[in-house]
Parts: sequence; structure tokens; C-alpha cells
Amino acid sequence: MSVGTKETMSRRLEDLMLAIWSRRAGPSTLLLPLSWLYGLLSSRRLQARARTAWRAPVPVVVVGNILVGGTGKTPVTIAVCQALSARGWHPGIVSRGYGASVGPEPRLSDDGAGADRLGDEPALIHAATGAPVAVHPRRALAAAALLTARPDVDVLIADDGLQHTALARDLEIIVQDGRGVGNGRLLPAGPLREPPARLARADWIVTHLAADESVPASHPCGASAAPRTVIMRLRPERVTHLASGRELTWDAWRAEQGAASCSAAAGIGRPERFFAMLRAAGVTLSHALRIPDHRTLPADALRGLPPGPILVTPKDAVKCEPPHDPRLWAVQAAPLFSDPHWLDALDQALRTSARNRTSAAARITL
Repeated sequence: MSVGTKETMSRRLEDLMLAIWSRRAGPSTLLLPLSWLYGLLSSRRLQARARTAWRAPVPVVVVGNILVGGTGKTPVTIAVCQALSARGWHPGIVSRGYGASVGPEPRLSDDGAGADRLGDEPALIHAATGAPVAVHPRRALAAAALLTARPDVDVLIADDGLQHTALARDLEIIVQDGRGVGNGRLLPAGPLREPPARLARADWIVTHLAADESVPASHPCGASAAPRTVIMRLRPERVTHLASGRELTWDAWRAEQGAASCSAAAGIGRPERFFAMLRAAGVTLSHALRIPDHRTLPADALRGLPPGPILVTPKDAVKCEPPHDPRLWAVQAAPLFSDPHWLDALDQALRTSARNRTSAAARITL
């Protein structure tokens, strides 16, 4: 079976599961007994790990989701890291390192930050922020290794760490998308890793919407609610030519390309969001190539695209090995938040947590 055929089958299976998980009927209902078993075992595992969780000596912010598939955690993690750095913090990132064979010991970006060593998302986060990164399936091990190697780190951001309760956390940010909680059922009858009630325990809920998506009618609004809610949309900010390293602002690139049509390729959780963002920014897409999340863009599929620029995501770009196809341009997107001050509130919450830690340590010393 060819690579292209496998990828087509994978996309069709993904589309089928998304359709099943969008409603409470048919196949979803037949799978409910398995969901009940999954919920029971998952709850016991999460609670057992939480009872013996390792608490880092610095505050920990977890960015994660309860919905399977890509919801937009990586741009949120990058935004949080950049915002905290701008406010005087020295963040460090811990992640699982999906896509890389990490081995028994954590891997640090100080020893090499390629996607082959760290995984595509940690490599992208490091490239976008410059923050040190440690990866290991056991987040506590990654956190301890990072703090040992980089004692200047004063806050940890756990990327995709919501269900990794063996690492204690001070603040939680849950990222969801326009699907909300789908049909509200746990895997495999629905798309959820944890029950919908889990959302209420988060400090913030960030809902990532595509350019063509409206705010769901059921979306809870208000910065004073618990949890606080924020809408995020992405817009193109600049583009980088992979073969030459040439970088342009989005407006300059659009002026240079004129009205010519382009192709786009994406190997992320929800490629349609990337394509919708490009179309909303004025790009005419002649072809849109979807590949499974975390996969490398297949060279034969790229060769089959028509002449002209091929726009890809930064996550795909970090996996592309030179020599690069001269048509490839990586699009860096900037997040737009419905509440631009939510990161200030996050900063203040972390400072309160850090003060409480200092006070507690002083009481123990006395």
C-alpha cells in the first residue's frame, strides 16, 4: 500500500470518527459501554497519580485539552511563554516529545532542538520563543531535569499536560475549539478524554475558532466567571521562504504575489482551520493538501501540486529537511484574543502563587 493511499485512508477514518462524535446516535451509542469502562479506568489512574504528584519549586502552568485532536494548544503555549517573558519571567517548557524516541532520560533543547530530537511541537515552541525545553513522557522527570540544567527558570509551562497529573500544577488553561465538547461522551463513543464537567476546574478556557467560525451559542462568556473564557483566532503575520530563509511580512508577501493562486499543505490536528485562515486573509487556494497530524509532508504529494507557492504551517516547516522545495513558504500566525488583558491576569495569578509559595516556605523554616 502506497504512502498516499495510507494517508487517504487515515483522513477518511478521521472524518468518520468526527461525524460519529458529533451526535448521540447510532455507532456512538453502541460504543457507550466502552466509554464507561474508559472513564472508570482513566479516573482511577488520574486520581492515583495526583495523590503522589511531584510539586516543582516554581509555579507550573498547564496548557491542555479534554478533546482529542488538535485544538490549538501550541499557539496558546507560545503566546503564554512570550507574554510571561515580556513581563519579566524566565519560562521553561516541558512536553511529552510526541514523534521523537526520547528514551529513558529527558531530552533538553540545550543539547539540540530539532524536531527529530524533541518532537515537532516542542521544537516549534523553542524556535518561536527561545525558551528552554525538556521532553519526556513523564512530565515530572522533564521538569526536574530542566530546572537542574537551567536554574534561572522561574516558571514552567507544561504543553499538553492536562491529563499528566503526576506533575502538580498551579494554574490550568484548557484549549478547545468550535466543536466544544462534541457529543459530550468519553472515548471511544465521543471525543473526550475527560467528562465535560472537567472544564469547570480550569482557570481559563481558550476557545480557538477558525476564521469562518462563529462563537458557539452555548459558549460561556465573561472574564469574571470561573473558569474565565477567551476566544482566540489566528491571522497570518509573516512568511518565511524555507529554501532561502527570506522573511516577509504577510502584507509584503501578498503584495509580491499579487492575485496568483497558491497551494497549501498542513499536517496538523485540524488542517481546515489553517486553510480557512488563508482564505480569510485573501489567498486563493487552488489545492489544499491534508495529511495526518505529526506526519512529515510527503515529497511525492508536494510534487503533484501545481506550480506556484505552497503555504505550510510552522509545525510542518520544522520537520522539513533540506534541500527544501523552493515553492515552500511557512506562514507564522499571530493570535488575536477576545480579551487582550487575560495574559496580564495570568501574570498576576502566577505572582500570587509564587508569593504564597515563598510564605509557605518561610513558615516551614520558622
